[in-house]
Amino acid sequence: MEPEELCEKCGKIKPLCFCETLSAFSNLRPVLILQHPQEPDKNLGSARLSHLILKNSILKTCLSTPSLSAALGREENPDGWIVLYLGSQAKFQDAAKSNEKSAILFFDKKNELSSMPPSSVRGLVILDGTWSQAKTLWWRNPWLLKLKRAVLLPRESSMYGKLRREPRKECLSTIESIACTLDAVGEEKEIGVELRSTFRKLLQKYRDLVR
Repeated sequence: MEPEELCEKCGKIKPLCFCETLSAFSNLRPVLILQHPQEPDKNLGSARLSHLILKNSILKTCLSTPSLSAALGREENPDGWIVLYLGSQAKFQDAAKSNEKSAILFFDKKNELSSMPPSSVRGLVILDGTWSQAKTLWWRNPWLLKLKRAVLLPRESSMYGKLRREPRKECLSTIESIACTLDAVGEEKEIGVELRSTFRKLLQKYRDLVR
């Protein structure tokens, strides 16, 4: 069987492509998506879709890069930047119990809860790949430790549902994680709405395709 043609813009097979209906938004805080080179799920992956929607974003596929500035391709002070990474499940559960009303938690280099007004976040780094690939990116890029680590407290499970099994119930897709974080730090609500709507359309197209 001939391999299906891929869209040059979104990287999806043509039956899953809907680039012509995507809307782009100018997010105030830059978003850097570090994607593992072997991230396997091309049909359901959401990193490139996120990048296409967010005008102020960079999608960088690599195992490691020497610094935040190198990843962005410009000089950047890491102060005020956060990286989404779950870390210890026990530590997360303890923090979540004592901060049930929060949408996002911040941790310092010692893995202790840190006070940081969400509105003071200047930029976001998200690791794209499977759980094990995200851990690889975390350890291969020691400059991430210069950033505040952030953990989301999602109110709902991922829209993936049964299409992709997540290792922990608080795990979300890349596009959902970005949407939740941008909401939490005060970006325009329309951005989060568009990110979630786009992901919902992708999942529906995929379900229709495999029926």
